[in-house]
Amino acid sequence: MARGERRRRGAPTNGGRTAEGAARGGPPRRERRAGVARGTVGGAVLAIVVLPLALTLSGSWLLAWHRARRAVTLHSAPPALPPDSSSPAVAPDLFWGTYRPHVYFGMKTRSPQPLLTGLMWAQQGAASGTPRLRHTCEQGDGVGPYGWEFHDGLSFGRQHIQDGALRLTTEFVKRPGGLHGGDWTWRVTVEPQASGTSSFPLVSLFFYVVTDGKEVLVPEVGAKGQLKFISGHSSELGDFRFTLLAPTSPGDTVPKYGSYNVFWSSNPGLPLLTEMVKSRLNNWFQHRPPGASPDRYLGLPGSLKWEDRGPSGQGQGQGQFLIQQVTLRVPFSVELVFESGSAQAGGNQALGQLSGSQLTQALETHAKAFRERFEKTFRLQEKGLSPEEQSLGQAALSGLLGGIGYFYGQGLVLPDIRDEGSEQKVAPALFPPVPLFTAVPSRSFFPRGFLWDEGFHQLLVQRWDPRLTQDALGHWLGLLNADGWIGREQVLGDEARARVPPEFLVQRAAHANPPTLLLPVAHMLEGGDPADLAFLRRAFPRLRAWFSWLHESQAGPEPLSYRWRGRDPALPTLLNPKTLPSGLDDYPRASHPSATERHLDLRCWVTLGARVLAQLAEQLGEAEAAAELRPLAASLGAEEILDELHWAPELGIFADFGNHTKAVQLKPQPPHGLLRVVGRPHPRLQYVDALGYVSLFPLLLRLLDPHSSRLGPLLDVLGDSRHLWSPFGLRSLAASSPFYGKRNSEHDPPYWRGAVWLNVNYLALGALHHYGHVEGPHRAQAAKLHSELRANVVRNVLRQYQATGFLWEQYSDRDGRGMGCRPFQGWTSLVLLAMAEDY
Repeated sequence: MARGERRRRGAPTNGGRTAEGAARGGPPRRERRAGVARGTVGGAVLAIVVLPLALTLSGSWLLAWHRARRAVTLHSAPPALPPDSSSPAVAPDLFWGTYRPHVYFGMKTRSPQPLLTGLMWAQQGAASGTPRLRHTCEQGDGVGPYGWEFHDGLSFGRQHIQDGALRLTTEFVKRPGGLHGGDWTWRVTVEPQASGTSSFPLVSLFFYVVTDGKEVLVPEVGAKGQLKFISGHSSELGDFRFTLLAPTSPGDTVPKYGSYNVFWSSNPGLPLLTEMVKSRLNNWFQHRPPGASPDRYLGLPGSLKWEDRGPSGQGQGQGQFLIQQVTLRVPFSVELVFESGSAQAGGNQALGQLSGSQLTQALETHAKAFRERFEKTFRLQEKGLSPEEQSLGQAALSGLLGGIGYFYGQGLVLPDIRDEGSEQKVAPALFPPVPLFTAVPSRSFFPRGFLWDEGFHQLLVQRWDPRLTQDALGHWLGLLNADGWIGREQVLGDEARARVPPEFLVQRAAHANPPTLLLPVAHMLEGGDPADLAFLRRAFPRLRAWFSWLHESQAGPEPLSYRWRGRDPALPTLLNPKTLPSGLDDYPRASHPSATERHLDLRCWVTLGARVLAQLAEQLGEAEAAAELRPLAASLGAEEILDELHWAPELGIFADFGNHTKAVQLKPQPPHGLLRVVGRPHPRLQYVDALGYVSLFPLLLRLLDPHSSRLGPLLDVLGDSRHLWSPFGLRSLAASSPFYGKRNSEHDPPYWRGAVWLNVNYLALGALHHYGHVEGPHRAQAAKLHSELRANVVRNVLRQYQATGFLWEQYSDRDGRGMGCRPFQGWTSLVLLAMAEDY
């Protein structure tokens, strides 16, 4: 356009000879013809230049718009789960659950508009000012250890929480019946941590109910701030009633004196519940049991009063928040009973209220059933494991099941415009509202869904309750966008969003994640259970779309090579740019990110995916899909092609390939802090010398033939203490690597640079067990390594659990201590399958 503008403005400079003509109203006739000709030619040239440019720009804009729309459009394939699969009509036994893993104790319904319940507590008089209010699981609040001793994932759980001098036990039992998910009861017991204590602290428990504006709550007030009960109604639950029973001494039925306070307001938003209660603990009251001296405590208002009515006398439509505070001296127990109207009408009323001795009996029955089912499933006692190891296994399973949550909301997605480095020019958009039923890695630090974690979670859940795995996988596959992409981190709903740093809220539609959901799919396929196969038949179109997206979108520079999109740029503050989509975050890759990279672990994941999907297509009789997937699986499984792309003769291992040099380090550069310095030799295209988990992937995913010439060298480096072997499990990065234990930046300590991680150690144990049981020249070596590695991993996890009461995110390869966040009862719970030798 600029050239055209200059041409038009330049034309009058040739008109000096035509001044007379201009005075007569125009140029001479011949000049006019020439001017017309020149104008016609100029216009044609302008059209030739501008029109294609305009079409190109318009086409680019339309293509970008189309891709942006597809990024936030749900996939058209039929859902893997039946309609209303989470409703009380379809799955009544799963409608209520401890689906709020980020709080110490709470329950909710599996609904986009749930009814929520929860517990807070505070020790009165322990410190000056407002007592410390406990509600959400936090890393640094001093609470712990805590975790589920038993949880069956369905209808029963028992959890212990240590808070300084206090020990809380939270228990629940569900009782089926009616049309709306049945009844349930909580029991919360508070005791002194140390026996023989002469001074018993004063403790307040806060039981609350939260609605989103649809449910109706009608509290019935008794004397001195005590609620007799709360009646309610909603379309999903019908009529219901909450009753908070009088406290008793533990194991007793005689009521114990408690002081009551109550608060009722509009729902301020779930992330603000704790702060709202803190702000209302501003009045002093007296706790005066008969025959005892009074004690002062901070409490909520002493009588029921709606604090947020609109002009019409009603709330503002954002729901209700109703909380009952009960205060007394430990030890004591309090029970909260939820009764469904339809369950009572359907026969539960004849059974009597699920409380007192009846609740105690139900809890004992469920605990006994859990132990028996646990042994039948995992056979730890039969295998000769100690009672301490069996208790660890039960806690590992229970913590994982007790960490299952139900989330609903909209995530933020940055579309894939197929132009790396240009994503920042596109604004993120809201994904459609979606539900997600998933386990979480850590209740305190990662209380939301993570794609590559969930595949490992479901390996354990599937052994315990295959229906839960079908439900979880179906929900994850329900997140597919029109291209077949699933976001690697799911931040759905206000509660989840409030706990995530802003920079991690947006999910990028160009970025993949390891397709670990295929691990439980492979186990389901191998087991051949008819219910599993029926689910996989429904899920197959979505599994195929997801795999196709991964295979196509992450294609590398060479045929049958693959590259993780989304590596960090080579910033001067980073020792080695991270590869977050890989799940291995700071594991060293090529020092200088480029489109020439070939990532070994990704290629192995795609190979596994092609193999599993091809087998599934054949099993289901999907002839067209099988015909497409079989040749791809065969090509990806050909060891000569794997060798050509990833075997590094000079290193004697499999490796990534890219623009790389080992001559990088962080050095102090005042006043800028630590900055990366690149020395000599300069980077060049070569295999990346970073011996560690990535190097083992052909072994970890069992892609090598038992007679492969590459299997022996991998077993050798795996078992070498100079490299990956440690007394506590396999290191993530060899001790001989220049990146071992190195920070990635001034504020970023090492993560996958030496520490022992249970998910990869579990894959290694499975591979060693496999190669130790098939004919081949390395059978004996693999079997020996399996036995020793299993002993090391189990022994250290048990030792740390006994010392701290927690399962940890990772373990030190130097002294075995737990590191990272805790509790981490996501993939670290795989220690149970390691004990059971179930791979």
